[in-house]
Amino acid sequence: MTHILMIAAENGALPGGKIGGIGDVVRDVPLALAKLGCTVSVLTPGYGEFAALPGAQLKQVLTINFGGKPQTVELFHLSQTGNHENVQHYVIEHPLFSVCGVGKIYCDDPPDRPFASDASKFALFCSAVAEAIEVSALGDIDVLHCHDWHSAFLLILRQYMPNYQILQKLHCVYSIHNLALQGIRPFRGDESSLEAWFPELFYDAALLGDPRWTNCVNPTASAIRLADTVHTVSPSYAKEILQPSDASIGYYGGEGLEKDLNKANTEQRLFGILNGCEYPEQDQANDDWPRLLQQMRDTITQWISRSSNLASVHFITFNALNKISPKRPKMLLTSVGRITEQKIALMRQKTSSGKPALHAALDAMGDYATLLVTGSGDADYEQFLCETAANYANFIFMCGYSDDLANMMYQQGDLFFMPSSFEPCGISQMLALRAGQPCLVHQVGGLKDTIIDNKIGYVFSGNSLTEQADALVTSVQRALIQHQKKSPKWKNMGKAAAATRFEWTQSVNDYLKQLYKVSANSIIAD
Repeated sequence: MTHILMIAAENGALPGGKIGGIGDVVRDVPLALAKLGCTVSVLTPGYGEFAALPGAQLKQVLTINFGGKPQTVELFHLSQTGNHENVQHYVIEHPLFSVCGVGKIYCDDPPDRPFASDASKFALFCSAVAEAIEVSALGDIDVLHCHDWHSAFLLILRQYMPNYQILQKLHCVYSIHNLALQGIRPFRGDESSLEAWFPELFYDAALLGDPRWTNCVNPTASAIRLADTVHTVSPSYAKEILQPSDASIGYYGGEGLEKDLNKANTEQRLFGILNGCEYPEQDQANDDWPRLLQQMRDTITQWISRSSNLASVHFITFNALNKISPKRPKMLLTSVGRITEQKIALMRQKTSSGKPALHAALDAMGDYATLLVTGSGDADYEQFLCETAANYANFIFMCGYSDDLANMMYQQGDLFFMPSSFEPCGISQMLALRAGQPCLVHQVGGLKDTIIDNKIGYVFSGNSLTEQADALVTSVQRALIQHQKKSPKWKNMGKAAAATRFEWTQSVNDYLKQLYKVSANSIIAD
């Protein structure tokens, strides 16, 4: 039976174990693989929290060399929590994993030392994973599947660390979930650098180096060069990253690594496989506006109570919710996602009229429609949304994240708003479709692969940032017209959205064939 070990920073199967889409993938893919006959182990850092979950058991204490001295780490096995018997969840604990706060997955490092805390944390984690594999703490492994740059140091250790030769025997897969984040750090001269972490490592700087900053190690570039197979989370994104990025026209491609990605593609090591989605039975409560309104009020009250100081964004939202009509807007647009340049830049981009696209769209919506956005992230973009909320009565910004609120927004919205500048795959649009909500999206990456214009949503594009901003507003206007007319096309769009499926079954079959180089038939035979 093929045993796959997945290494990641996030695991959505654990409470509080996810920030973005990578957590969803690491939660869902193992179960889908197990149903095909694979054994899957999932390993993440414990972040000072997960090892304390009910049912967690200390499996093994490991000693590793890191930073020029011995370090003790603890490997914990977590309870099944209703998962498949062939799926096992593990965490590794060390004080460094909670250096930025207990339960905090990623650190917020200053601009002059990007990724410094996280890179040290994940370099130590990868060293501990290598040791766990070396001493067979997780059993015999056939495939090592690394997700994003946080796990990429494993590929470096596989290549250059003599005491981890067992890694050479494993088929290694590297998944790119977001090429914009690469984890770049110096080779030397900093406590968060390759030589500080692994002073005994004899390495080829040309093979591990960043193509732009030659004095730096690039974990993402290293993994692309060293992995047996490289994977991105949608076919369109796999094509986009072969071209250089050009921010001036709003194109996000290879982010400096297009040469390496083209080489991997030429060597038939690069594959784009669309993420899937789970489809459980769910309550369709699309018209329950009072329930959603109460959830928003409860959520903002909870967020306010957690801070000693009342943030201006929460104050504005609290006031808006107290003034909002108890009657549902004629049309409700929703948006759930991280508040980052990737997600928000096009909303702030000026149209040909000189207005930010979001403001022009809200003007077009008038008192007919309301846009509800929830998420947190970049302070600059949060401020833009906060100021917009202060000036537009038809815009509500919930600065934070709540599963209960997000799920209700998916259920009750009329149109999901997702104008990402780039999108490797995206899960939010799939969740909205699942609830019968058409989606308004930018024609990039996984959004291009999942949303069909005029069938299950509205798709816009443009050859420049201004064109993209104008097209975004035009798409909002198209949706408003069709909704106001209550046209058959609009009604059919919602039905088609609810009927759309992106099952994990096909995706994991492609994993087996393209990434792992095994067939479902051979696993079943085993």
